[in-house]
Amino acid sequence: MTKGFNLDVTAPYARPGNWNDPDILVVGQGWFGNDVVHLHLTRLTPNEQYTHISLWSLLSAPLLIGCDLTRLDNFTFNLLANDEVIDIDQDPLGKQAIAAVKNNNYQIMVKELEDHSKAAGLFNLTENDLEISVTWDELKIIGRCNVRDVWRQKDLGFFRNKFESTVPAHGVVLVKISGLPE
Repeated sequence: MTKGFNLDVTAPYARPGNWNDPDILVVGQGWFGNDVVHLHLTRLTPNEQYTHISLWSLLSAPLLIGCDLTRLDNFTFNLLANDEVIDIDQDPLGKQAIAAVKNNNYQIMVKELEDHSKAAGLFNLTENDLEISVTWDELKIIGRCNVRDVWRQKDLGFFRNKFESTVPAHGVVLVKISGLPE
């Protein structure tokens, strides 16, 4: 999954008909790694699975499912079936997210969407919960904007100048920011 955080160099090539492919999604129960004989659960924690799907969606990557669909539990089904997350991945503009902020503790990825909104992933790279703040300057937006938690499919309210959230260890907060000037 960490390779997904280093794909800024491929962003100029992502567009409709040209999708960068960081590899399959290793969520749920499947044949992951070198053991292609025995079915086993992913080694990713639930927070890491949210991170994995969020990152691939921000990268406009093909969502190639590496698990056995006949053995989906409710958690994995909900990961794979969230229509708002899929909408970010399959946005018609076809742009790939780029890093707005990158450091040893967290990374913020931002993706332009066709409807003039932006999707942003606040990724915690540490072993502890972390308060992450992103300014509108970092996202290259201005004004008062609506922020929606995409995983929870819930509006968080209108924010001016910045958004901040507690992000769990190895986790993500994936938001859609709208109300941007066109």
